[in-house]
Amino acid sequence: MRTDYKYLNVERVGEHVLLVMFDRPEVRNAKNTEMGIEQMEVMRSLYVDTEGVRCVVLTGRGDKAFSAGGDLKERKTMSETDWQRQHAIFEQGVMAMRDCPVPIIGAINGAAFGGGCETALNCDFIYASRTAKFALTEVTLGIMPGAMGTQNLPLAVGERRAKEIILTGEAFTAEQAYEWGLVNKVCEPETLLDDTIRTANKIAANAPLSIVRAKRSISIANQVDRHSGYQFELEAYNRLVGTEDRTEGVLAFNEKRPAQFIGR
Repeated sequence: MRTDYKYLNVERVGEHVLLVMFDRPEVRNAKNTEMGIEQMEVMRSLYVDTEGVRCVVLTGRGDKAFSAGGDLKERKTMSETDWQRQHAIFEQGVMAMRDCPVPIIGAINGAAFGGGCETALNCDFIYASRTAKFALTEVTLGIMPGAMGTQNLPLAVGERRAKEIILTGEAFTAEQAYEWGLVNKVCEPETLLDDTIRTANKIAANAPLSIVRAKRSISIANQVDRHSGYQFELEAYNRLVGTEDRTEGVLAFNEKRPAQFIGR
């Protein structure tokens, strides 16, 4: 797996957890075109081959910002064609995150505004620093959310709250995000990354094939009717019955020891 990115810091933290960090702290980790390409490449590489990665932690460098969204200084001189070309890259990055086979936990270390907030929403779930703030500010710039913000936010906080957040463009705190259902856990700034990695390790200790199929089944639940969703769940379930990991899991339970899963 490639790790030599210019605007992302990518490293293993343990055998099965991958830490991906936005690394432009001087501009509040705003996304320029190259960062967008790099983010897309990391997620696509996991789709092709996880290389033993069982969980991803996504965060930002520093304590000021997770990501301020699109780099508006870069966009200032863009033509309409250039803007749309860049956004097409961002769109593919969104789909690469959505299609990533392993869970992605957002560790939101600071401001997550605009596209940064949408990136957080594209994670499977979110832990946030007590000092983090969130906002979908696009309507204050003459655009609107374009990275699944209007799709993901209502599922997290409800339609009426999502309309208030998106249509006002106003910021809200980590505590509010937790109360509304957007954030799973609020952490102290100094423990955020450790807390998130600890949860990632718990996920990574479970059967990887089970995690992949359970994630897909949960994700499809809000896209189809319940009967179709259940048929998808059963198909995924039945594919696990003949695996070595299923045999190991039951054996380990009966022998009262931790299971050693191998992903087969």
